[in-house]
Amino acid sequence: MRDPGICVVICVYTEDRWEDILAAVSSVRAQSYPALETLLVVDHNPVLKDRLEREYKETGGVQVLANAGPRGLSAGRNTGIAASRAEVIAFLDDDAVAERDWLRRFAEGYADPRVMAVGGRTVPVWASGRRPAWFPEEFDWVVGCTYRGLPPGRVRVRNVLGGNASFRRTAFEAAGGFATGIGRDDDRRPLGCEETELCIRLTRARPDAVLLIDDRAVIHHRVPEPREHFAYFRTRTYAEGLSKALVAKSVGADKGLESERRYTTRVLPAGVARGLRDALLARPGGAGRAGAIVAGVLSAAGGYAIGSLRARRGGTTFSVAPIEEGAHD
Repeated sequence: MRDPGICVVICVYTEDRWEDILAAVSSVRAQSYPALETLLVVDHNPVLKDRLEREYKETGGVQVLANAGPRGLSAGRNTGIAASRAEVIAFLDDDAVAERDWLRRFAEGYADPRVMAVGGRTVPVWASGRRPAWFPEEFDWVVGCTYRGLPPGRVRVRNVLGGNASFRRTAFEAAGGFATGIGRDDDRRPLGCEETELCIRLTRARPDAVLLIDDRAVIHHRVPEPREHFAYFRTRTYAEGLSKALVAKSVGADKGLESERRYTTRVLPAGVARGLRDALLARPGGAGRAGAIVAGVLSAAGGYAIGSLRARRGGTTFSVAPIEEGAHD
């Protein structure tokens, strides 16, 4: 099977990440498997859009677009999908850099025509220079990274993780785009799960679809200093519970919580045991990690309970629209 053409979409929203954005684009331009194009989708920030257009005016293969939908990450991604011309669309966070073979590993996964999505491994880059001693690897998803408990290698999964992922264009034709009203919105509340909802919707529309994660498709994701603190950890885990309730309402709890059951019954108890063992051996952070795992579970459960109540009352909704092809700005 021929190698697929890949477009990379990077959604951006703030000038505070200017250097990060430039680094992300540079990492795409340095790929061993070249991207057909890089699309920077700006989320309702005309000043940033103008600045990026000036920055990349003379740079071939980089286009700057305005988010054509409501504010938020999902609509920005949908704008990029509609504007792209490639067979495969990859997504990279605006505060991450990809290793040189990132797109090559994605492309290899699509040799099987059944494969509709390929994700990768996201490694945290802590602002302080090292992982906080209390921060459990089982909860690295809190900072947008690959967490302990995911299987190694190239494996089949229920869903890929949105900041380091790719999809065939035909996946969006079958299932529609990312749902708006469920994911990130300018960091006001760190919601998520939009990629989980999309992947479940995709496998319902295409029961033969295969979704993969290849841990050789590596990006390095910057974790700012405020996200190294327990206050953010608690806020993010609560928001995850809210998001999971929306997903469960959309696709049913059986499918919406399928992976989470194994995670909470096997991965997290093992993490607590490791933390307590380390505490007994006087290793730094052991008790803190065990406590953080318990606190994270309770916080997510509380968010899920509140989110489920709101969903039953119809107070929180999200919508899915088909992807409509658009033109480059």
